[in-house]
Amino acid sequence: MHGYELRKQLNGVLGWGRVLSYGSLYPALKKMLRAGWIAEHVPPPAVGMGRRQRIVYELTPAGNKRFTHLMSESGPSAWEDDNFDVRFAFFSRTDMEIRLRILEGRRTRLQERLERVQNQLARTQQQMDRYATELQRHGVESVEREVRWLSDLINAERSPDQDTQQESKQR
Repeated sequence: MHGYELRKQLNGVLGWGRVLSYGSLYPALKKMLRAGWIAEHVPPPAVGMGRRQRIVYELTPAGNKRFTHLMSESGPSAWEDDNFDVRFAFFSRTDMEIRLRILEGRRTRLQERLERVQNQLARTQQQMDRYATELQRHGVESVEREVRWLSDLINAERSPDQDTQQESKQR
């Protein structure tokens, strides 16, 4: 697809919390083009069309192999804040064991963060004004909510009838 459509699709998948700008998209496309992971096609100009033709990008076999490799990685970079949502958006193309490792790693990382923030909040609460305290409390509640969400996802992944549920949804 062309850049505009690709950006629209990715922003739809990633949601409102992570908007991909053209300033990020086109340099990434150029890098993938140089690496041979995508190919670009410029359709011949239509008769009477004054505007510039859109470049259409297509995943190459090497790009597909690279994507598969990236989706198989399950180390700490897969569950960090910068990468988790992108990885999660493509979980349907990821093996269940890898999904579980990523979800469990993310949950553990958030639980560690939650413990640190709660300890810090308990120590500094008397030194902060009401609004700073509320902001800290909001942060704690957000992390607690994500930990619960991750636990629910992990339980669903481990559920023996999970594959049956997926097949039912696809029908």
